[in-house]
Amino acid sequence: MQEPVSGDANVVPTPLRVSEMNPAANPRRMRRIIAEDPEWSLAIVPHLSELCLQHIVNNFEKNPIVNHLLPEHQRKVLDRISTGLPLTVTANLISDEDYWKRCCIERWAVCDVSHYGASWKRMFFERHLENILKYFIPNTTDPNQVLDIIPLCKEYVRKLEIDQFLPPVKLDQKKEEDDMSDSGSDVGLDEFCMHHYDLGVLTAALSHLEELHLTYGVKDCGMNFEWSLFDFTYKDCYSLANAFKKCRALKVFKLCRSKVDDEKARLLIRNLLDHPCLVELDFSHNLIGDRGARAIGKLINRSKLKILTVCNNRIRAQGAQAIAHALAKNSTLTSLNLRLNCIEDEGGQAVGHALLTNATLTSIHLGGNELSEPTATLFSQVLAQNTALTSINLACNHIGVDGGKQLLEGMSDNKTLTEFDLRLAEVGQESEYLIKQALKANQEIARLKTMHQPNSLEEKYTDLD
Repeated sequence: MQEPVSGDANVVPTPLRVSEMNPAANPRRMRRIIAEDPEWSLAIVPHLSELCLQHIVNNFEKNPIVNHLLPEHQRKVLDRISTGLPLTVTANLISDEDYWKRCCIERWAVCDVSHYGASWKRMFFERHLENILKYFIPNTTDPNQVLDIIPLCKEYVRKLEIDQFLPPVKLDQKKEEDDMSDSGSDVGLDEFCMHHYDLGVLTAALSHLEELHLTYGVKDCGMNFEWSLFDFTYKDCYSLANAFKKCRALKVFKLCRSKVDDEKARLLIRNLLDHPCLVELDFSHNLIGDRGARAIGKLINRSKLKILTVCNNRIRAQGAQAIAHALAKNSTLTSLNLRLNCIEDEGGQAVGHALLTNATLTSIHLGGNELSEPTATLFSQVLAQNTALTSINLACNHIGVDGGKQLLEGMSDNKTLTEFDLRLAEVGQESEYLIKQALKANQEIARLKTMHQPNSLEEKYTDLD
């Protein structure tokens, strides 16, 4: 149909087409609508439940109502909430392992949950508390940093590994030196000024604490090195000894590289003598001598210790004799490490005599102790008679070729030893080779025994039938 000519009054206008009356019907003429939210779309309209869940996530700190939600809704909220929420909100409210896994991974580059009983929540709180203690500076850091975290973490902390303790900061060292010169004596000043954080309050509150690893010193001090940064003062020792009394669940205690001498060792051991749970003690890399070793001997007899490590100390023959005397009567200790002391043959023979009667020790380490042929002679008898030992280490001693032959003779009657370290012990290549062959035979015997041992009560009863 032709359109009317402009100006012709007699011509009736042609009606508009439907597409012209309704612009939406014609896509090319439809008006563009731009939403305020660029992600908004007519095709995706959120459900009311999703809007509610997002509101809960956004306001979780003020109103943490996750426990009142359905399980599927709880999952969505826990996957979305921030890992930066205050611990006062999340600590005792959220037990979901996936949430705490996110917290750990976002905070630390290396996260091995197998070291924390496969619990991400335990890992988070143990490492969080460790970080607070590692960087706590007495008289500078607010003590509430520790006190406030205790109620939040006490149910989850089983182990603490604190590899540095910071001493107080010396604000005016020159004035301190002047005060010392005026008094004419500096005795006791460092003891008073340089003591570290007292763990007593912490151990009393952590009722589930089973392992405590401590080192009194400063890591990565660089050009700021001072010997005072590595002092384990008598006040520190006294505080730590009192902390043991409050930590009744403690099973493993390690105090390494902390300048623990005889007096401090005796004070610590005095408070461990009747400890109900302690099974492992490690005083490695300290300054413990014979007097401290005698106290350790008393501890062996009075406790339930299974593992004792005192390597790299100053124990000599008399100290080794005291430990050996206790070892001869002991029925709980399974591992003894005396590496890098200086017990010499007199101490080595005393330990050997103890092993002729001891029936529970399975591993002994006497490496680097100035031992020679007389000790090897006695250990030849030990090899022939002792059926409990599975590992002996005599490395870095002066056993000699003749001593090696005697050890080989003892190995001919031994069917239980599976590890025997004689590196740098000068025993001769032939003896060392033949001893290794005997060890391989014993290892095969042990493997076969393990294969034939029942793995369950059901298998045991089957064997009886």
